[in-house]
Amino acid sequence: MANALKDIYNEEFISKIAQSIKEVYLDFEDKKFTELVFNEQWVEKTLKERMRHITLCLGDILPKDYLEALSILMQIVNMFPKNNLGCIFFPDFVEVYGLANWDASIEALALFTQHSTSEFAVRPFIVEDEEKMMKQMLEWSKHPNEHVRRLASEGSRPRLPWGMVLKSLKNNPFPILPILENLKEDESLYVRKSVANNLNDISRDHPNLVLDLAKSWYGTNAYTNWIVKHACRTLLKQGNKEAMSIFGFDSADSVSIDDFAISPEKLSIGEELHFSFKVTSNQTTPSKIRIEYKIDYVKANGSRSKKIFKVSENHVDQTKPLHYNKTHSFKDLSTRKHYCGTHTITILLNGNEMVSKDFIVE
Repeated sequence: MANALKDIYNEEFISKIAQSIKEVYLDFEDKKFTELVFNEQWVEKTLKERMRHITLCLGDILPKDYLEALSILMQIVNMFPKNNLGCIFFPDFVEVYGLANWDASIEALALFTQHSTSEFAVRPFIVEDEEKMMKQMLEWSKHPNEHVRRLASEGSRPRLPWGMVLKSLKNNPFPILPILENLKEDESLYVRKSVANNLNDISRDHPNLVLDLAKSWYGTNAYTNWIVKHACRTLLKQGNKEAMSIFGFDSADSVSIDDFAISPEKLSIGEELHFSFKVTSNQTTPSKIRIEYKIDYVKANGSRSKKIFKVSENHVDQTKPLHYNKTHSFKDLSTRKHYCGTHTITILLNGNEMVSKDFIVE
């Protein structure tokens, strides 16, 4: 999680925690809690480090009996706004202290996820007893609350960003599939995004499984169609022919890329590359096309790594060529640092490399 978010845990928020607990637990040492939180390392801590630090400070100040401490937290959670990222310390407390008290912890995770998300906290429970926890997740997939239904999918993602990798489910994702089956027509976009992301995770290790599922699901329901398309995004970026075919991006032999131009041919880090091209067809029947471009970046060691960016999905025939003018920034980001050298930009059509040009970053 981005460090820029860490300041959601500020003096006001910590004071809110302390005051809320004091209302239901009069013996809470609010001043001591605040002093423990704002220690000498606080400023340097990332968001997740601050969250865990708050959890451990609560563990020091709240009653040592887990069930008593959990009861206090369950009483105060409604004093906080829902959909509040800062509230992830609630399920984190369960993750740290609650594995030995399964039933109470499961009830708390379902409650706490409605205020933030328990997607990280459920994962140690899956590792502890996968069969038991996956049965619980299957039950959650039928829950009336969309946040709990999403937890069933998001918490079982094999490769959840910022969460521990679930190695067992990464190797064998079949226990996840009944959960996703229950959610494939969910009315909540929040839930559908999670289902798609879960399948996208699975596709990285089991592409054929996801392709088979996509073929059986696609065309049955508008909500499911959206899930399938979003779930196959990595396969589409990889130019997987079966994935392309599911969505009608078949052979485009009649389509060509013309007038490809880039400017400038030399640029400095921080500047933008401008490029343009035209898509034409020699047939009267419209062709369905997916247009992307690939940048082969120079790495620090002089080798190159590619990244693919989507331009559009469209139809083209001989009566209506398509014109595109795009820019690509070479400004350094926290997620990407640029290096000098010869780069290459390539236009892709339905996963096929069509035209390329080199340019220099200096």
